[in-house]
Amino acid sequence: MSKIEWTEQTWNATTGCDRISPGCDHCYALTMAKRLKGMGQAKYQNDGNPKTSGPGFALTLHPDVLTEPLRWKKPRKVFVNSMSDLFHARVPREFLARVFAVMAATPQHTYQILTKRPERAARILTDLCTCGVGHPPGEHFRSSMEWAATSHSPTYVPGLERGIYHRSGWPLPNVWIGTSIESDDYARRANALRNTPAAVRFISAEPLLGPLPSLDLTGIDWLIIGGESGPGARVLEPWWIDDLVYEARQAGTAPFVKQLGSVWARHTTINGKTVAAHGDTKGGKPEYWPAELRVREYPKAASDA
Repeated sequence: MSKIEWTEQTWNATTGCDRISPGCDHCYALTMAKRLKGMGQAKYQNDGNPKTSGPGFALTLHPDVLTEPLRWKKPRKVFVNSMSDLFHARVPREFLARVFAVMAATPQHTYQILTKRPERAARILTDLCTCGVGHPPGEHFRSSMEWAATSHSPTYVPGLERGIYHRSGWPLPNVWIGTSIESDDYARRANALRNTPAAVRFISAEPLLGPLPSLDLTGIDWLIIGGESGPGARVLEPWWIDDLVYEARQAGTAPFVKQLGSVWARHTTINGKTVAAHGDTKGGKPEYWPAELRVREYPKAASDA
């Protein structure tokens, strides 16, 4: 299970990544990978580029993990790749098709994919036809998913049954796709997300490093907001969150305030003690927040899942 407030389970079919924007500067996954490498964990023995990654954090595929969701009987929300970015440039298209085939074969679960590379997500999942026949968007990618469910295929995922193409709609109704936007410089990622076929589109404004006046929430179903935690955490101003909650309400987007961050927790006093001294070092307990920020909503699809 997971300690992440907005999900229930993690599934890491790939591990490792490379930093591409300021929100990656204090990446928890990179720090954790270094520790797991030292502990001898097999999935974290490949070192990444020291300029953008680190020990145990090279982009690595784990095909042996693909079948895990097939064994989960109880429906759950699954955060896909909490230790990586599924749409990293070095994740092959055929491997992505295998991941999506597994998700299609397990409609009882709700999958949440978060990427800082929404442009690649849009390009691959839209998959505009170039064969001259005029297939609808996504048709070729869906065919690759079906190939992953075909027993004589080199990309076959054990346990999958043929017919995924016909049994599953498009976009997959149980797959949510989101992008991270930490500052206004990256608000453009929302445009690529809007071009990505997904049952639910969401934005993670965490770590929130400044106000987002340019953020357009049109077509966005869910907005997660959070301050940074851990060593070197940067400042979050509560009014940034207040503004985003208001904009979410105006756009019909469900807001979910995750945490106010370590700096806020160290500098905010409740009953004579800082929030951190009360034991909440991440500012993640809503009872300490201003009342107007105590908002944790899910998109409508969550009640249907």
